[in-house]
Amino acid sequence: MDSKQVILITGASTGFGRLFAETLARHGHTVFATMRDPQGKNAKNAADLLALASRESLSIFTLECDVTSDASVELAVRSAIAQSGRIDVAINNAGYALIGLAEAVTTQQAQQIMDTNFMGCVRVNRAVLPHMRRHRKGLLMHISSGAGRVVIPAFSLYTASKFAMEALAETYRYELASQGIESVVVEPGAYQTPVFGNMVTASDQSRADTYGITNNIPSKMTALLSAAGGNPQEVADVVLRIVETPVGQKKLRYRVSEADLGVDEINAATERVQARLLEMFGITAEISFVQRDAAGAD
Repeated sequence: MDSKQVILITGASTGFGRLFAETLARHGHTVFATMRDPQGKNAKNAADLLALASRESLSIFTLECDVTSDASVELAVRSAIAQSGRIDVAINNAGYALIGLAEAVTTQQAQQIMDTNFMGCVRVNRAVLPHMRRHRKGLLMHISSGAGRVVIPAFSLYTASKFAMEALAETYRYELASQGIESVVVEPGAYQTPVFGNMVTASDQSRADTYGITNNIPSKMTALLSAAGGNPQEVADVVLRIVETPVGQKKLRYRVSEADLGVDEINAATERVQARLLEMFGITAEISFVQRDAAGAD
């Protein structure tokens, strides 16, 4: 893959997405930082990012993109392609957290978080893949969480959305390998970003009346997250390293966290199980990565 790449990032107004945009652009990559409503709600965030790009002569461009809308995603991708001619990397970063007992989460809230955190990835990947396929190269990156591999009480629908994202990303890795397109997952731990300040709370609290001491779990989890340390730049640095890792040499999953919750153990165990499963189904040849063809593509 070319050393300088064209990268589209969702949810780039603040937090990890903003850090990814700055870090990747400072290393010479062209970045399309997408966000909802850059002319309204996110006008200041978009303006600040463009001002930074101007000061430091960075190739950062902002685009409107609401990952819950097929039309918005398609327009953002078409706009990036029109300006750059290609998209080498799509970083699925847009998402939010929802806290509360599972029964207190309404069906509408459940649909909304899945529409953003999971279906947003489906929309973005479907939009970029035809363009990547023409070049027989590309990278789909999915910003998951340690909560995409372990279950955390009071985060039921958030963990469900990340579990779903991870399953999708792994399936893409197998199905796209022969076309030279890679799929990876990044699993950050609890870093202090705006995601915690923007958490949605389960709204049907009447459903929690019978839970007794279990009702303490959401507040305990909130306190733990508020005390979380670590520099989120660590995650951006890993994203940069993945983007610049040669074709065919990327791992499926990358955990980035100061705390070890056993995610590496789960990843290692499932990797062995998946390898046996794919061999048993007799499809290992179909999912092998064609490194020579991908590396030689225009």
